[in-house]
Amino acid sequence: MLRRKSPFAAAPAAAKQGEGEEAPARRPGAPLSLAGLLVSIFLVAIFLYNEDSAVVKAPIAADAGAGDFPLAGASRARSAPDLHLLHEVNSRPQQQQQEGSDVEERRRHVEQVESGRKASDSDSNRVDAPARADKRAAPAMTATTTPPPSPSSGGNTTSSSSRAAVAAPEPPACNLYQGWWTYDAEASQVPLYREPECEFLTEQVTCMRNGRRDDSYQRWRWQPSSCDLPRFDARALLERLRNKRLMFVGDSLNRNQWESMVCLVSSAIPSRAQKTLAKFVGPNGSLNVFRAAEYNATVEFYWAPFLVSSNSDDPQAHSVADRVIAWRSIAKHARHWRAAHFLVFNTYIWWLNNFEMKVLKNPRAMPEKYTLVDRPVAYKEVLKTWAKWVDRHVDPGRTKVFFMGMSPNHGVPDAWGGGPGAIKCAMETQPILNHTGPLYIGTDWRLHGAAEAVLRSMRRVPVHLVDITALSEFRKDAHTSVHTLRQGKLLTPEQQADPRTYADCIHWCLPGLPDTWNHFLYAQIVAVTPPPAQPLLQSSSPPSS
Repeated sequence: MLRRKSPFAAAPAAAKQGEGEEAPARRPGAPLSLAGLLVSIFLVAIFLYNEDSAVVKAPIAADAGAGDFPLAGASRARSAPDLHLLHEVNSRPQQQQQEGSDVEERRRHVEQVESGRKASDSDSNRVDAPARADKRAAPAMTATTTPPPSPSSGGNTTSSSSRAAVAAPEPPACNLYQGWWTYDAEASQVPLYREPECEFLTEQVTCMRNGRRDDSYQRWRWQPSSCDLPRFDARALLERLRNKRLMFVGDSLNRNQWESMVCLVSSAIPSRAQKTLAKFVGPNGSLNVFRAAEYNATVEFYWAPFLVSSNSDDPQAHSVADRVIAWRSIAKHARHWRAAHFLVFNTYIWWLNNFEMKVLKNPRAMPEKYTLVDRPVAYKEVLKTWAKWVDRHVDPGRTKVFFMGMSPNHGVPDAWGGGPGAIKCAMETQPILNHTGPLYIGTDWRLHGAAEAVLRSMRRVPVHLVDITALSEFRKDAHTSVHTLRQGKLLTPEQQADPRTYADCIHWCLPGLPDTWNHFLYAQIVAVTPPPAQPLLQSSSPPSS
């Protein structure tokens, strides 16, 4: 019978072996101690843990640079590399360089803008007109205005916080129609010409000559928020118009703007013999033509208040109360526009007499039968007719087309917080100031939305919307008011004393607001690459008187 030896009995023998006797060899196939196996596994696990920890911590060390990123180690620590982090680290030097360049460019832009208006801002006032609201959703513009002192005080009420907002970086694209009005007390930049110096102005718009005592309306300058309007250079514009025709087409507001443009370009032509003006010439007397002989250029106005045919097409006898339009008939007018190189269209004020328009749908077959159509519907249909003509007959490589936004009226003083004695726009000497919230002065923004929609639908010929409406709503001070004509005659002192009956809060004094509208046109005409100039053919020249 075998007896199991106690493990403790082997100890004395081991001691004796350690004193010089050779220990017996371990028998082959003897199993390893379980404790030794566990210890070995434990040590291997510790080693692997320490190695992995060292690999993961390296990329997030505080002093690790982009070049120290251990890409090989990261691939061992993770099943797949973090591509987003990899892209960020690899592009960091380029981003830092680009950001530095952008910051420097913005700093230079801010310094230029600030230095450019430093002289006028030091004694100027500012009326903010920030980005317009969506006119189709809400027919008004939400604006925060900074109230200036009276122009005579020359004070500056622009706070440092508002200046900081102005200096904030802006998007690279510039919207000329977002910005503010600033008062140029020194008249260093506006007006662009003087009323007595322009012999072509009609009595309808010469407010100072007609008795207005203040000229502050001439000194408000438009400042876009994200860029500057280019300095107006009449000679540069005339060079761009050399051998070309610039034609305004529309109603009396476009005639108002045409007079402004005539004065702007004629200021660069000192010789009276080199500039002529012929009125009521051409088809039915619908054309007014200013000619700059040295440049073989013309600046023209064609009377077509609805753009399409109407019973108001007579350029001199058009005071028709019962207005009727033929919304599909445009050829009678349009054949006189085709030879122009720059076309500036408008139609608005003649739509406001009635909520419904009388429309001849078939003027040839039934010239006496009309249909009543809601104003915005009829307006859009007329613009569709006009747009179809433009797309079919205008060569976009030769002719540039503009559509003017709506020129607002100012007949309701309650809309801007007028005092108890305020009557329409009479005696107004400052723009609308310190106004927060929507501005409801009676503009029909539905027509503005219709124009935007039609212009967006045009595919062949690009048409630029000169969006003057929102910024012009602030200028209650710039109308001719009682300093104008009525039925071809200057208002008498008795009529001037009755603004409720006689104040014209539709048209504008000149020099004045329409000069700013033409400054927008100048930026579009002069800033772009011009189409090749071709001498005017005899057949395409405007008729002489």
